[in-house]
Amino acid sequence: MQLRVSAGHWYETIAFADGVTLIHEPWIKPFFRCNIWHVRGRDRDLLFDSGLGHFSLRTHVPLVSERPLTCVASHTHFDHIGCHHEFGACAVHMAEAHVLTDPRNDWTLADRYATDEMFDALPEGWDQASYRVRPARLGRALEQGDVISLGDRAFEVIHTPGHSPGGIGLFDRATGIFLSGDILYDGPLIDDTYHSDIATYRKTLARLSSLPVRVVHGGHFPSFGPTRFRQLIAEYLDGRHKPGCHLG
Repeated sequence: MQLRVSAGHWYETIAFADGVTLIHEPWIKPFFRCNIWHVRGRDRDLLFDSGLGHFSLRTHVPLVSERPLTCVASHTHFDHIGCHHEFGACAVHMAEAHVLTDPRNDWTLADRYATDEMFDALPEGWDQASYRVRPARLGRALEQGDVISLGDRAFEVIHTPGHSPGGIGLFDRATGIFLSGDILYDGPLIDDTYHSDIATYRKTLARLSSLPVRVVHGGHFPSFGPTRFRQLIAEYLDGRHKPGCHLG
């Protein structure tokens, strides 16, 4: 019988510098495992993505319920917005606002990729056939150049279409921290979903190449610095990236 993991053992948190914490679901295979980023601010905190949503993030990760919090979606694939409904009004790029509030399985890619094969160990109560992302309430429709303020720090919205039409990254110019979502991470990049566009992906990465990043915290896989940032962009633009085998 396959191991079943309880809610209390589902999430793990890892602290980084600059008030950044990674929250992830280690029992999901790396290619499918979303990086959930929490950033501490003076007046409020930031939550960038919220994972699969099978178990409550608010209930089982106290960090996300301690203080006022702004919940933002990097994009609306199922593995990134599963717990957004727990955080009141959320922010997402205007191109995908309709998916956040009406997350149909075909729009979020759950119909094809939210399967038993995602897991190294199944969460208790998991049933592939009944999995659905719950609708979240839209509080703010974001556009390029908008700013998300935490009081003592500000994240600039960078529109990053290509993986999906409403993909965004968040850039803190004061620290050089870039929360990149799924447009760029240190693993196989995905440009073949039903609403991906390779030409747009290339334009986005070319535009990002001049961003003065110090550290990149991506939507999947480990974080990295500015040299790897430039390498990954060059590999994609030169056609040297490997086809992806996860969908996020």
